[in-house]
Amino acid sequence: MQSKAKTPAEYISELPEERKQAMMKLRETILENLPEGFEEEMSYGMIGYVVPHSLYPAGYHVNPELPLPFINVASQKNFIALYHMGIYSDKDLLNWFIKEYPKHVKTKLDMGKSCIRFKNINHIPHELIGKLVSKVNAEQWIKKYEQALKK
Repeated sequence: MQSKAKTPAEYISELPEERKQAMMKLRETILENLPEGFEEEMSYGMIGYVVPHSLYPAGYHVNPELPLPFINVASQKNFIALYHMGIYSDKDLLNWFIKEYPKHVKTKLDMGKSCIRFKNINHIPHELIGKLVSKVNAEQWIKKYEQALKK
């Protein structure tokens, strides 16, 4: 579900009451652990964390007018989603996350290629998400992204 909100705060304010606290806490976790160089903005109708044009002027190859996306969070119909391009593009990071997840949450990991789905908003592993967010800085992401484009 894409929002037309202009800011992350506006996005959260539009959510159903039962989702607001969970999204605010997830956003706070990301912001507290996000390496320098990334910026928060609305991206694809979700809250996004991107490499701005000031650091990566080329932008996103699909649409160079957009900054390079890295993480998005969204309140979907049946879950809260965290989209992390790092786990999609880095097998070692993905394997680390899969191994660590059961140490933080008793429920089964529900994920796609870059999407981690939290159906029970009371079981979001904030400490683990914080560690995941902190593992890739903007320079590393740019390098990984450019390597993928060359393939």
